[in-house]
Amino acid sequence: MTQYNIAVVGVTGAVGTRMLEQLEESTLPIETVRALASKRSAGKIVEFKGQELVVEELTEDSFEGIDIALFSAGGSVSEKYAPYAVKAGAVVVDNTSFFRQNPNVPLVVPEVNAHALEKHNGIIACPNCSTIQMMVALEPIRQAYGLERVIVSTYQAVSGAGQSAINETNRELQEALDGKALTELSAEILPSAGDKKHYPIAYNALAQIDVFTDNDYTYEEMKMTNETKKIMEDDSIAVSATCVRIPVLYGHSESVYVETKKVADIAEVKRLISEFPGAVLEDDVAHQIYPQAINSVGRRETFVGRIRRDLDAANGIHLWVVSDNLLKGAAWNSVQIAETLHERSLVRPTHELKFELK
Repeated sequence: MTQYNIAVVGVTGAVGTRMLEQLEESTLPIETVRALASKRSAGKIVEFKGQELVVEELTEDSFEGIDIALFSAGGSVSEKYAPYAVKAGAVVVDNTSFFRQNPNVPLVVPEVNAHALEKHNGIIACPNCSTIQMMVALEPIRQAYGLERVIVSTYQAVSGAGQSAINETNRELQEALDGKALTELSAEILPSAGDKKHYPIAYNALAQIDVFTDNDYTYEEMKMTNETKKIMEDDSIAVSATCVRIPVLYGHSESVYVETKKVADIAEVKRLISEFPGAVLEDDVAHQIYPQAINSVGRRETFVGRIRRDLDAANGIHLWVVSDNLLKGAAWNSVQIAETLHERSLVRPTHELKFELK
């Protein structure tokens, strides 16, 4: 039986640590795991199945003998090192945004478009966390009734911005509880580490995730638009998003409004979602049952509830969608892609390198 040598790049980060945990529980036949990170983290110890792994510094030569490389160390790291992994014969599953819109790279949510893996060129992109959970919720609706329009407002956890954002949130909350005025709290990370101004997240909601683009939408919002079209292979679906950061540590929530091509039966929509792989229906308002972020933490599924018809548009449906942004939104989706590659016998070297070595 084939056994794989797997590398995890960014192994000490919020997503990387969960990639290791998901690999521990994975059905993948694993021979070895190589823990890779920046020079700063080299020498640290991480655990895999009770064994200590010494974190190695990521270099261009780190991928000799590696079959599958999972990347979650930022777009610039993937840009530079993923092509070297492919050159060495590995298949890369990249959790950053860098390759998502590259025409040579499939963008995959396994429950939705696993078929896209068949033509991979050595790199597979994992979509944005907020896109992934929305795809799991909407694909059964799209298959049955078609989708014309999607309007989504997100309520995103701070862990999506990394461990430093979690630390900043906890510090601010504690300072506020200790009596510091909310307007006097200092911020260095949120809403976006790459932007000029920073605002406190404690007891606040920030209508900005990532930096703004020329059209006044943020990059996070445009990711949801462009990734939906690519994953569902339909540029005609109208998608617009408003992405908001809230002071929750783990678990993204979304209010999603869709307009279908054919008028849907709501009871049937609930049934379709309840039967869709990776989706869990939590929808019993008579007993106040609906998805909650705290209940999603540590779970691989996407939870869907509050499903109801729009009051005015016959083809309009509202949904509430919740998932652990670090698991289905990142680490689990990446490992799930690797499992699917294995199941379809697609873990293979790529002979024609389509990505630039830098």
